[in-house]
Amino acid sequence: MSHPTDFNDRMLSLGLARVSEAAAMASAELIGRGDEKAADQAAVNAMRDQLNRLDIRGVVVIGEGERDEAPMLYIGEEVGNGEGPEVDIALDPLEGTTLTAKDMPNALTVIAMGPRGSMLHAPDVYMDKLAIGPGYRPGVVTLDMSPAERVSALATAQGVSTKNITVCVLERPRHEEMIEELRTTDCAIRLITDGDVAGVMHCAEPRTGIDMYMGSGGAPEGVLAAAALKCMGGQMFGRLLFRNDDEKARARKAGITHLDRVYTRDDMVTQHVIFAATGVTDGSILPGIKREVGHLTAETILMRSKTGSVRRMSYRNPR
Repeated sequence: MSHPTDFNDRMLSLGLARVSEAAAMASAELIGRGDEKAADQAAVNAMRDQLNRLDIRGVVVIGEGERDEAPMLYIGEEVGNGEGPEVDIALDPLEGTTLTAKDMPNALTVIAMGPRGSMLHAPDVYMDKLAIGPGYRPGVVTLDMSPAERVSALATAQGVSTKNITVCVLERPRHEEMIEELRTTDCAIRLITDGDVAGVMHCAEPRTGIDMYMGSGGAPEGVLAAAALKCMGGQMFGRLLFRNDDEKARARKAGITHLDRVYTRDDMVTQHVIFAATGVTDGSILPGIKREVGHLTAETILMRSKTGSVRRMSYRNPR
């Protein structure tokens, strides 16, 4: 049997939105219930079911973990109905399981899709990340700069004082020294408790007031964030961080040979992709699931890097 081989991003994009919406709606009943695992499992089940309805021959390259760690949507799992183009899929069925369980802002369901071989197979290790929005010359900030130097450089590029720059940082003990240095510049700092894919997206969404994201977080989430910025515009840099030899071995198993390489956005996502995210709880990128008598309403952002299009869609579903 012959299969379509072209990655028709326009035709596939609406299907990807349905995948994201299904995961968000499935996890909605667990908002504020205090059960992170149940919320995540509900999103995983719904996302996998919808993916298997798509006309694709997909492979999960960023997923729930290695096969022996995750029974579904594991790295390397084949998804789709086997009748379409070969694609790479990066996903986080519920970015912000803790946020969902505690009914805190900015929980999302997130998924990206591109042609086979288009996304970095990032191992499950930390990544040092730096991101800014669109409109700046290449290299205006770099990972080799200190945090204070980055703020100063971005302020100069904007023609403003450093006090006019807002930096988004994941609130973790490992970032205390970086935050202390950032305070010396008099910039504003937006601390987030979870969800660094949304954190990076903030840089390219003017309504959030965020100018830059920096700090370390999961490398797989870094690839998802790069896919989002590929569509929204902006610069991103990432360098893998290793705590032990086991993590280095994990990277080599994923095909990474230069362990200290700095990846740009376009190194992490080398071809055009589509990206969808649906709000689970209210946030600065998307509103969360709304429960009303007889139905649920979800809002999704759907983006295509090929055209630079950003579409926001509201989906009302009876329940």
